Amino acid sequence: MSLTIGIPREIYAGEKRVATVPDVVEKLIKLGFAVRVESGAGEAANFGDEAYQAAGASIAASAADLWTGSDLVFKVRAPTAAEIAQIRPGTTLISFIWPAQNPELMQQLAARKITVLAMDALPRTLSRAQKMDSLTSMASISGYRAVIEAANAFGRFFNGQVTAAGKIPPAKVFVAGAGVAGLAAIGTAANLGAIVRANDTRAEVADQVVSLGGEFVKVDYEEEGSGGGGYAKVMSEGFQQAQREMYAKQARESDIIITTALIPGKPAPRLITAGMVQSMKPGSVIVDMAGEQGGNCELTVPGEAVVRHGVTIVGYTDLPSRLAKQASTLYATNLLRLTEELCKTKDGSINVNFEDEAIRGLTVIKDGEVTWPAPPLKVAAAPPPRPAAATPAPAKKSAHGHGESEPMAGGTLAVIFGVGAVLFWLVGAYAPASFLSHFTVFVLACFIGYMVIWNVKPSLHTPLMSVTNAISSIIAVGALVQIAPPLGAAAEGRPSGLILGLAFVALALTAVNMFGGFAVTRRMLAMFRK
Repeated sequence: MSLTIGIPREIYAGEKRVATVPDVVEKLIKLGFAVRVESGAGEAANFGDEAYQAAGASIAASAADLWTGSDLVFKVRAPTAAEIAQIRPGTTLISFIWPAQNPELMQQLAARKITVLAMDALPRTLSRAQKMDSLTSMASISGYRAVIEAANAFGRFFNGQVTAAGKIPPAKVFVAGAGVAGLAAIGTAANLGAIVRANDTRAEVADQVVSLGGEFVKVDYEEEGSGGGGYAKVMSEGFQQAQREMYAKQARESDIIITTALIPGKPAPRLITAGMVQSMKPGSVIVDMAGEQGGNCELTVPGEAVVRHGVTIVGYTDLPSRLAKQASTLYATNLLRLTEELCKTKDGSINVNFEDEAIRGLTVIKDGEVTWPAPPLKVAAAPPPRPAAATPAPAKKSAHGHGESEPMAGGTLAVIFGVGAVLFWLVGAYAPASFLSHFTVFVLACFIGYMVIWNVKPSLHTPLMSVTNAISSIIAVGALVQIAPPLGAAAEGRPSGLILGLAFVALALTAVNMFGGFAVTRRMLAMFRK
């Protein structure tokens, strides 16, 4: 028997998102489910009832009708007490729950004897779970929207301009925290032309900041800040003091500050003090993306935009909802991927399989029993050490980082030079004069080419070789000379059919080499362009 998925209208104040969209409804139906949508559920995100009906969903006239007639409920915000009272026992609820912050909600849900999957509890370190990671989806939207809100409150262009009316300097943006939301903000601000600086306690994100067009500002204090699950951890007092000094300097220099710092299960760390706000230039903007957890700025008012000391402090807690259509589409896709994992048989039924680490992590209540927190993820056992084998002594490193063997013995070197000298004498004594000039050029070309390639860093070998392959296609010129000898050449001096065939093959191969070399180089360089 196929289950019915219910999509209620979100009643949380200001929430415009909806848990699924018409395009995803069609895919849920193909999995064997029936889909019911409360009337008006998608209007705030520009999805009308007609679009859902066209996709195959039925419309429930009221919330009570939807809740009582659904086996599986998709939501965005955690249900209210009134909504919980309407849930049938045995129903499966999938939504944001935040179990660590809402113990009373967990008890209310467990009392209804239902199964609850919390989208915020997904083990984000599992690579196969990325397709279901709604926290990342919403954070990327929040980071983008934070820059848009900053631009709306800021009184100038982001990019620098030189006009007849005067010179406009670029805005200076500082992003505190380079997680998913922070990186999205960095990329958006850089694309708008601002000078972007960023900081994070995790040193490994520095390269990501630079790749998006920002500058990583390091705290002058050595301490690793990576926490579990890809989040940052609480830092020592010494680090926090050094961090505050760095933030104070950035506050004086920046036009816009965007803060994203959050630590799971704890209030948002206070990074921007009232004194730092007072030191900022009048007209500056702070967008505090941690407003819902108390804020990273001391003067943030959650849910509001206020002006303090001439600085606009934006503490909106509904940034994803301000891009409701895009946010709903991404969230609906995350729920679809989760449903595919729950319904691998595609028969409209689900299996909450605790053997699956992703599903186990998501499940916070099963059949009325609280199962949160999930046990730690299993770490793959390290392979047993191999028995030590006799290995040759490591080669010495040359000045350019290449492995190099021991210096050759003097006697061996003398023999090699002697043999080479005899061979050159034989070539000079018996070869035609025209051959000697070509042979000399060939030897010099081999020597110079070898030295040029050998002295290049190994990391540059691939792009360099693709160019040298193209340059080496000078062979094509020689092949052309053989195919089309100079006018007036004697008949007996013209090449034979075998030579012409070989010249044609050489010309074809070097043409592929030449164009392929430049094509490979261009594609590689394109990877490093914005």
